[in-house]
Amino acid sequence: MFTLRFDMRAPVDGVSTSELYKAAIEMAAWGEEHGCLSALISEHHSSADGYIPSPLILASAIAARTKQLPIVVGALLLNFYDPIKLAEDMIILDIISGGRVSHVIGLGYRPEEYAMFGIAMSDRGKVIDGKLAALQRALRGEAFEYEGRAVKVTPPAFTPGGPRLAYGGHSLAAARRAGRMGLDMFAEGSTENLLETYEKAARDAGREPGTALIPDRNTPTSVFVAEDLDDAWDKIGPHMLHDANTYRAWMGDNTVAASRSESSSIAQMRAENGAYRILTPDQAIAQAKSGIPLLLHPLCGGCPPEFAWDTLRLVGEYVMPALK
Repeated sequence: MFTLRFDMRAPVDGVSTSELYKAAIEMAAWGEEHGCLSALISEHHSSADGYIPSPLILASAIAARTKQLPIVVGALLLNFYDPIKLAEDMIILDIISGGRVSHVIGLGYRPEEYAMFGIAMSDRGKVIDGKLAALQRALRGEAFEYEGRAVKVTPPAFTPGGPRLAYGGHSLAAARRAGRMGLDMFAEGSTENLLETYEKAARDAGREPGTALIPDRNTPTSVFVAEDLDDAWDKIGPHMLHDANTYRAWMGDNTVAASRSESSSIAQMRAENGAYRILTPDQAIAQAKSGIPLLLHPLCGGCPPEFAWDTLRLVGEYVMPALK
């Protein structure tokens, strides 16, 4: 009853990137052996702490190391790709993984990223509409024309029609785009009428709504498990705080995202009991039994693998056996 998330932040004063990437692959393999529901790989660009910019490559490594583990790439920031080349890469990953990789398409919200790829923020909605339509057609193996180019992506995907796609975001515009384009909805927060807007847009486009995952503001999205909470907060808290501070700076006035923390100190984060949490094994078991999966983020903020492995072992040795 747990997931694993990797974004590969590696602050300059922490563990090396090579050590973190090796650990992520091994942790995904461990997760498969212990009943992990899925591994999520995120994406951002030009981040000072090395946030992973190429999630499909890590997804390929994890797919090659595992046999059954579902893998989710999200959010895949489509505007920063050529959709035809991206479709080729996604199809090969679909073949390598045996159809285990799904993708959450995202619009992106950081001006620095848009500047790096030479796209005006004001045009991002129009750009993604065109790229998303082309990506869907390419993944289906259609022959069509895109920006004056003749397109026919080969080989065909392992998954009929191409790998499963969702759309990420928490705005009503995101909900409308997801519904209109026939995608699942993978929200990062809850906005009033989000679900209703998604379902209406889908039906207005002649489609049945897909799956909609909409977390509320109190969802714990970066979770660790430890026996000694004081010791764990001393060791892991600084890494969680780095993650929270960086996201808050990126998000600006976006206060809806479930992963956002307003804490500026470790003590505040612990008291906040919000997105970032360290649970005892008994608390973790209780949460899982209540129907809320443990969204584990073992390398959060560049957390040293030795600390992360200690928390994962508790999940494997105490939490999961109690849930069987």
